[in-house]
Amino acid sequence: MTFPLCCTPPDFSWPFPQSLPATQLVRTEFDPARLDPLEFDRLGLAVPRGVPKRQAEVLASRACAQAALQRLTGVAGLPGKDEQGMPSWPEGIVGSLTHSHGRAAVVIGEAKAWRGLGLDLEALIPPARAERLSGEILTPAERQHLARLPEDARAWRITLTFSFKESLFKALFPLVRQRFYFQDAELLGLADGHARLRLLSPLAPDWPAGRELVGQYAEGEGHLLTLVHIDQAP
Repeated sequence: MTFPLCCTPPDFSWPFPQSLPATQLVRTEFDPARLDPLEFDRLGLAVPRGVPKRQAEVLASRACAQAALQRLTGVAGLPGKDEQGMPSWPEGIVGSLTHSHGRAAVVIGEAKAWRGLGLDLEALIPPARAERLSGEILTPAERQHLARLPEDARAWRITLTFSFKESLFKALFPLVRQRFYFQDAELLGLADGHARLRLLSPLAPDWPAGRELVGQYAEGEGHLLTLVHIDQAP
């Protein structure tokens, strides 16, 4: 398939330390200055409202979604939106979209293997801003851990925690259909690109407080990419 002119060619490589079966991830970089609104027609999309940056974000993420679906299923479809504004994927598929600072990415997986997938991309938050946001993003236990880190590692940890909680929401909300926030979960151990998260608030009968979930992260060129994956029960 032909990618939009404002985007780099699709990158199908897997950036995380552990590969996942029955999944496909696609990434691209985009330049709003090269946006051609006619390319929305080619994808069968209405031109969204907003400045060129917002339009390019939408175009890039949907192009990634189309490429991922073509690669995984053989059909180059597009996600719609459900009544709560979340992506609505073709039957048998779960997935997540993300974009940040000229980059976009999508992950999808077969629903027979995965109950939920959440993907988030974040540029590293500058240290002063990260400190201002820490009280909103971090739980008391996370703030205790942060206090033990050297100053140059604090902004990285705050950004990573923020990103993982965004990925957690994207993976879990379609299952529980209940809003939850930064203080309702916490990031636990990190090791070699892997992470554990724990719910602090009950969200549904299957998702009590204390339940743990797993994720992975990757870093490159001033950005963090996080993934939370919820597999199907055996």
